[in-house]
Amino acid sequence: MDLKLKGKSALVTGSTAGIGKAIAKGLAQEGAHVIINGRKAKDIAEVIKELKKETGNEAITGIVADFAKKEHIDHLLEKIPDVDILVNNVGIFNQVDFENITDEEWFEMFEVNVMSGVRLARHYFPKMLKKNEGRIIFISSESALNIPTEMVHYGFSKTAQLAISRGLARLSKGTNVTVNSVLPGPTMSRANAKDLEETAKEKDTSVEKVVEEFFEERRPTSLIQRFAETEEVANMVVYVASPLSAATNGAALRVDGGVANYIV
Repeated sequence: MDLKLKGKSALVTGSTAGIGKAIAKGLAQEGAHVIINGRKAKDIAEVIKELKKETGNEAITGIVADFAKKEHIDHLLEKIPDVDILVNNVGIFNQVDFENITDEEWFEMFEVNVMSGVRLARHYFPKMLKKNEGRIIFISSESALNIPTEMVHYGFSKTAQLAISRGLARLSKGTNVTVNSVLPGPTMSRANAKDLEETAKEKDTSVEKVVEEFFEERRPTSLIQRFAETEEVANMVVYVASPLSAATNGAALRVDGGVANYIV
């Protein structure tokens, strides 16, 4: 299927690893001009080289930006004044007991996970409306609906993304601009793979056993009872970025393996 993305420009934040990298690869495979983002120039250069080789797409560039720093975002917007597709993927998470989450951790979670997307959308959304074309996609999480008790502040930030996405979608009424959220469930990202390996080592057991216990204890409602692959999430995002998804707007699209145990 031709998703009609050839020549479209796409900025994917936090795309040197994990879901972001998989999204960037998927868009590049469809012929889009993809802009990789990360905090380190070395990482960006390596990913650009890798994706060009894997996809045969030479229209892959990159930009350094730490989304915890507003001045970095300002620099990014100056260097990349316009895009056809914005994927707000960058995000942080950490497991902390609620009573131990400091004010600084709350504000950092909000700054990176929420305000990064707000600042980029505030710049690109009006431009998309003016040309009557564009896609904005927030990579939220099943944690937006199924708030994890081990990281309430993360769940809060992901729920906030749903509100912003829906609000922007309402502002796009009657145009060819769409704004949606994609909600991955537990996904085998680089960070999660590392955590599983460390946990297995600490407990002197296998990664397979740790995964089994995770779904028994923390995500018992999962229907697939496994971690999704990053490509499985990327497949949804690439479709939503496509002109073929024109009738999908203001949606919260779950790629959560059925973790959220209700219909939305």
